[in-house]
Order: sequence, then structure tokens, then C-alpha cells
Amino acid sequence: MSADTDTASAAVTGPARRSAAPWVLMYHSVAEFTDPAEDPYGITVTPAALEGQLLWLRARGLRGVSVGELLRARAAGRGRGLVGLTFDDGYTDFLTRALPLLRRHDCTATLFALPGRLGSDNAWDPLGPRKPLLTADDLRAVAAAGQEIGSHGLLHQDLTAAPDDVLQRELRGSRDLLRRLTGTPPEGFCYPYGHLDARVVDATRAAGYAYACAIAPGRLTGPHALPRTHISQADGGARLRIKRLRHRVRELRRVVLP
Repeated sequence: MSADTDTASAAVTGPARRSAAPWVLMYHSVAEFTDPAEDPYGITVTPAALEGQLLWLRARGLRGVSVGELLRARAAGRGRGLVGLTFDDGYTDFLTRALPLLRRHDCTATLFALPGRLGSDNAWDPLGPRKPLLTADDLRAVAAAGQEIGSHGLLHQDLTAAPDDVLQRELRGSRDLLRRLTGTPPEGFCYPYGHLDARVVDATRAAGYAYACAIAPGRLTGPHALPRTHISQADGGARLRIKRLRHRVRELRRVVLP
């Protein structure tokens, strides 16, 4: 395990294992669209919507950063005012649409990529629409721009239904491929579809990841099952306030209640 991974591991496995999980926002695609039928899964935000959401954070003294940066800052007692930003799947529009806005607002993010599908598309979404995925050169450009690259597995499979050999290939194979592509082993993993169980979480930890992101992991919440808040096109200021409050209440209950 690299020194950077050791640092991130310490950030999330210290003595306060029952501390509240940080607020981490979950994005996917950033693209122009007008008809909701063009976004059947609710995973796309327009550039204008993303910029409005980043401005909303700034107006409240918050700044979006990668999950690795967030966890290291929290471990050093400097996490106040930081919110995690994640983008799943590795769409080309992260490089062309999201990255310029992140830079404009002094933010970083974690991009969870699928190294087994580079240069392909989101074939796992039966309803479409088809969205191109980053190429290997694109991925290196994202890393060179100071964004964190994490693994989303090789092929976007439900790992809870995967036999052990496939699970290991998705976890370890994707990590090794990203290391060879970027020169750095990824610290973070993101569970496809948000699906996880104790076996998958244990395997992710054993594969060398310092942390992993889920959606609503419930009692599995911890360093390798961080909850995230889905952000959609509809999330203006009022909805963001509610989602932030909901996260706070959920984490308070989890930490306080046995």
C-alpha cells in the first residue's frame, strides 16, 4: 500500500469510528438537456445547474473537494467547511463540462472510473441514452488537472451478485489497471449501483482501498461504506438545504443510537 493510501487509511480508521460521516455529494453526468425523457435515471445535471449548486455551497462557506482530500483534512482537524464531490462512471462530459466549473470555483472532485470500459459507453443502462466514457488519455488529463481518480470496478457490475473470482477481478484488477494508467493506485472505490454487503465491503478493504463510497449503506456505514447524497437537476437551494439537514439528522441518529 502506498504512503498516500496509508495516510487516507489513517484518516478513516482512527479511534473515532462512530463519528458522523462527512457530507458527500453524488453526481454522474453534466450535459445540456431539455426533455426529462433524455435523462430517465435522473443522473444528469446541466452545467448551469452544477454551477448553481457550487455557488450555493460557496454562499454557505462550503467548498467541494475530492473524498481523499476531505478525509485527510478531517484527520488533520481541518475538515470544517469541506464537502465531498464525486462523479460516477467517468463520462466524457466530466472533462469537457464539469472540470472547467470545478476549476472556476476552486473545487476538486473524485471521478470514479471504469477502466474496463474506457472509450466505450454506458451499456449497463438499458434505457440510455448512450453517453461516451473517457478514454485512457482523457483519464490521464483529469488526473493531471488535480482531480482524484477512484475505481468504480471494471465493468459496472453488481458486486453483491458476483462470484468471488469476479469480485476480486473487479476490485483488484481495476485498481491495478488505474495504477498503470495514471501512475498512482486509487485510494477510493465506489460500489456500482450502490449495492454492497458485508462480503463486498470486506473484500474492498482487503484489496487495499483506503475508503469506499456507497449511497445508503445503513449499518455498514464506515470508512469502506461512506453514504452519499444523490444530486439531480431539480436540486436548487431549497432541496439542497433539506438534503444537507437530512444527512445531519441521519448521521446524528447513527452515532448516538446503539
